[in-house]
Formats: sequence, structure tokens, C-alpha cells
Amino acid sequence: MNPIDKTMDLFIQKAAAVSAVVTRVGDAGEALAYAVTLCEQKEACQLLASGCEAPLSRPAEALCDTKQTKVIAAPGLPEDQKAALGDLCQSRGIELIEDGLRNHLAGIDIGLTYADYGIAETGTLVIESSSEETRLATMISEIHVAVLPQSCLRETAYAVEDELVGHMQQAPNYTAFITGASRTADIERVLALGVHGPLELHILIREDA
Repeated sequence: MNPIDKTMDLFIQKAAAVSAVVTRVGDAGEALAYAVTLCEQKEACQLLASGCEAPLSRPAEALCDTKQTKVIAAPGLPEDQKAALGDLCQSRGIELIEDGLRNHLAGIDIGLTYADYGIAETGTLVIESSSEETRLATMISEIHVAVLPQSCLRETAYAVEDELVGHMQQAPNYTAFITGASRTADIERVLALGVHGPLELHILIREDA
């Protein structure tokens, strides 16, 4: 087995061990289609207001209808991918947003981002998140879908040290290390997923062009 395949196999093994779903895709178009299909198949994140079953005034009824469509947040995509994703979302009745995520804090179904690096020894994603929109997409969506170019896989954290030092020299800087779906055991020592972040993490390893 060549070193690249060995590193990829290790990454997939370690990421799966922390509840991440890892899938290999051929290109960006396949990754976009994966995210849209995943969104289409899940139940929409609903903002449920108490009392919607009762006779209401028009303003109150409008509140009950606040969230009726599924939402994909995809900040920072290249223009060609943004256009392609927009067409896919429109054809499936899904709303696509790329900014203003603060206005959707309780209703983002899928957060779609690119990862800068993947660390195989722990199944960790490294995402340069100085953009608030990127941070929100990875933190407040119900499902986070991260696209990781195959060439950005590294065997250990030490192997990405030089690149990270370069990022840190650019201020302001925010770099996120994401290992699996959000989890906590603070509540009566019972492991719970999705309490402080996405319930699911899907990693799409994209073949290099």
C-alpha cells in the first residue's frame, strides 16, 4: 500500500471512530450533489412556536410559518460552485445562503464548507475559520458537510505545523480543529451528540483534479 492510501485509510478509520461519516467523491460537483441530496432526505429544522394549532392573528400565523423550507449554508464557495449549488438547491426547493448566518441561528439544516487539512492520526479536520460565516456554518448547522481535498491529508499534526504557523501570522486568525460530531458527557455523564454543535459530521474526500 502506497503512503497516500495508507494515510487515507488511517484518516477514514479514525474519523469513523468518532462518529464521522466519510465518503470519497470524484469532484466538486459530486460533493455538491451529496450535500443537496442529504438535505433533501432529512427532516427540515423547524422553528416550532407554541399555540400554532389555535386560531391566530395574521402576524402570529406568519410566525408559525417562519421556517418552512430547508436551508443550506455554504459561505466562501468559488463562484462556479456557488452557481452550480444554487441551481441544485432551486431545483429541490432548498434555500441557499452564503452570508447573514446570524439571522438563521436556529434553522440551518446543512453547513457546507471546505477543510484546509485533514490529520489522519486523529481523524481531525483543520479549517481556517477567520470568517464568521465559516465559523457559524461549522457550529450552528444540524449537519456539517466538509469537503477535504485528498492532497490536503496529513499523517500527523506535526506534518501541518509549517502551514499553521503561516496562518497564525495573519491577524486576525481563527483556526478550528474539528474531530467528529459535537459531543458532551457533562449531562449526568451520559454521552450526547449535537448539544454544542452539529449532530452529524460528513467528510467528503475529494479526488484531486
